[in-house]
Amino acid sequence: QVQLVESGGGLVQAGGSLRLSCAASGRTFTYYTMGWFRQAPGKEREFVAAIRWSGDSTYYADSVKGRFTISRDNANNTVYLQMTSMKPEDTAVYYCALRRYGSTGYSPGVFGYWGQGTQVTVSS
Repeated sequence: QVQLVESGGGLVQAGGSLRLSCAASGRTFTYYTMGWFRQAPGKEREFVAAIRWSGDSTYYADSVKGRFTISRDNANNTVYLQMTSMKPEDTAVYYCALRRYGSTGYSPGVFGYWGQGTQVTVSS
């Protein structure tokens, strides 16, 4: 069983920055692709970013490319999402997730474990 716990959410003004953290426990997550998703009220959960187990490959949604950076620390079972130049449309609950071993792609359905989410609100 894997437990994922996000932290670092909050209220920030447009143009500001936040860093989200996701601590994993219960299983060595070193060999898994990790991802961040978000869900705004009334909208479907959407992919934000993902990072390969080795950390040498990262993937981003077009909406956050150039503003968000995903990274991971396998020694401490933690994945991060650094968010900069934030916009009101970034407001959402952000979730970290672990992709099922052997799966490909970045749809929510291929991620088997999820955190409880952390609220991010960007004011204009």
